[in-house]
Amino acid sequence: MSHTIHPTAIIGDGVRLGQNVVVGPYAVIDGEVVVGDNVEIGAHATVTGWTSIGTGCRIFPHASIGSDPQDKKYKRGDKTVLEIGADNVFREFVTVNRGTVEGGGITRVGNNNLFMAYAHVAHDCRVGSECVFANSGTLAGHVTVEDRVIIGGLTAIHQFCRVGTMAMIGGCSRVIQDVPPYALCVGGPALIYNINSIGLKRAGMTSSQMKHLKEAFRLLIHSGLSRPNAIEQIVKDVEHTAEVTHLVDFARASTRGLCGSSKESTSDE
Repeated sequence: MSHTIHPTAIIGDGVRLGQNVVVGPYAVIDGEVVVGDNVEIGAHATVTGWTSIGTGCRIFPHASIGSDPQDKKYKRGDKTVLEIGADNVFREFVTVNRGTVEGGGITRVGNNNLFMAYAHVAHDCRVGSECVFANSGTLAGHVTVEDRVIIGGLTAIHQFCRVGTMAMIGGCSRVIQDVPPYALCVGGPALIYNINSIGLKRAGMTSSQMKHLKEAFRLLIHSGLSRPNAIEQIVKDVEHTAEVTHLVDFARASTRGLCGSSKESTSDE
């Protein structure tokens, strides 16, 4: 094996390192950690617990990965897990916690995500792939974030909320209900303004797809219809593209309700 490990770094006996791992000064890796190939762990970073890190990840100085959950129900020594995919970047002072027994025991992060400085992923969260967490973007426990989501700086997401695919949440927002896929929202509490048009165009969505999605959003978020009635209307009147179907399925599954409209309030009853 070929590693570059600074002599001041501490590597526990239970740690397994892949090929070409770089560990900086005063970093600590202990517990039952598995580190994939080509991973870089910066100075003073800590990786601990039952944590696995996929290939190509970069962990910057002072990040804390795999530490105990910040949950009073957690009992010291509970064997809970953090699973991290490939090619993620964790900038300075990012914190990612393991799961809790009550929450299923696993915190999971997908691939190719960017967590800017001071971002936080709490216990039992599920983060998809290709997401961006700006500085101090914060997830409480049990939050689900789907793929290609952008979370603005200083934004906090309440426990058990969900954020759908390709949603964009503006900075300094307070998210207390589910953010639908493809939504653009901001505020405290966060309100939905429109679909994330620029992000969807960059992702290659056609004008026809966006037209159907806008109509679905109008009915679901801005029409004033109850959620069941809005869903019924979408199913009846809007073309069933893959995006519209995902939006409808996401809305049906919501237990916390959806973020409100920036134009008028909506009811979930």
